[in-house]
Amino acid sequence: MKVSCKVKVMNSLGLHARPATAIVKLLQETKSSVSFTYHNETINAKSIMSILMLAAAKNSVIKVDIEGDDAEEVMNKLSLAFQQGFGE
Repeated sequence: MKVSCKVKVMNSLGLHARPATAIVKLLQETKSSVSFTYHNETINAKSIMSILMLAAAKNSVIKVDIEGDDAEEVMNKLSLAFQQGFGE
């Protein structure tokens, strides 16, 4: 199964180390492959360095693509985490 959606970065500092770490931890146990696309650059969302290299600021819109058996469940968790600003 493959799902895609767009998420908005709500954190005042953008996708810095703390939210990047939260994303990687959230995706650690997933079977699906997860990628983020921002400014025509697509990265593996399970890599903290790749997320940091995106340099996505507050209010940036990121396209999320998830492919795998648990894609829908992972998308729900990831979307919620973005909406809640990763607890910041």
